Amino acid sequence: MRIVHIYDITAPELADFTQLTDVALRRVREPAEGLYLAESPKVIERALRAGHRPRALLMVEEWLKRVGPALDAYPDVPVYIGLPEQLEQLTGFNMHRGAIASMHRPAPLDPAELLRASSRVVVLEDLADHTNVGAVFRSAAALGADAVLLTPGCADPLYRRAVRVSMGAVLQVPWARLPDWREAGPLFRELGYDLTAFALRDDAEDLADFVQDLPERLAIMFGTEGPGLSRRALASASRTVLIPMEHGVDSLNVATAAALALWAVRTGDQRASQPASPAAVAAGGVGA
Repeated sequence: MRIVHIYDITAPELADFTQLTDVALRRVREPAEGLYLAESPKVIERALRAGHRPRALLMVEEWLKRVGPALDAYPDVPVYIGLPEQLEQLTGFNMHRGAIASMHRPAPLDPAELLRASSRVVVLEDLADHTNVGAVFRSAAALGADAVLLTPGCADPLYRRAVRVSMGAVLQVPWARLPDWREAGPLFRELGYDLTAFALRDDAEDLADFVQDLPERLAIMFGTEGPGLSRRALASASRTVLIPMEHGVDSLNVATAAALALWAVRTGDQRASQPASPAAVAAGGVGA
């Protein structure tokens, strides 16, 4: 690794790390410039394990021992070392997690190829909050989803806050952008998916009933908080499911709802994969 001590925080080579708190600017700049930011030694290590290539790193010197060994394969990547007050001036926030890396964005995945290689996927429509996107990815990783599919208007999973909230799960769970619903709806059907919308509708099934008999290929779909799923998304779905609630509460945070749904699907899959008990087999035989 190439150690570079910071003397001038306005140096052009530090441009990847300037004003990280300017959300509007970074949303445009990062994808356009082919970069994303991995914050904290743990997330940086996960990005490197996922095969993502670093552009540069920024940290206080005390974190060098922790992060340094992971960079052995990248001897020419600059590692900028500065004092905490320098880094705060540069980035716009207190870097209490110690280190941040500017990474090359991986090539986008093809949604059709990703769906062919999967059987349990999460679909997110137009979620604008990066925290919610990151939290859904963390649940997807923890509860065994194969992939996440995002509509064109969904927030960037590789935005710094989403990466951080997901604890690097956005670097582990494969994801792709869908086309608009005129193409995306038929794509799910052609590839044998039961596209299931989570929405408050009179014809919606109870989640507990739904997971009793799960399809071979399942896509569970969630919309943005407030408006929920669009009419086009609902029209593309083959069925609708809800999570029943009490005490006058009509909805959950979308990340919470996704976590509950993923847990229920996982439980249903595990139940279906278990061999029937002798008692159940005997009972079936008697009724035959």
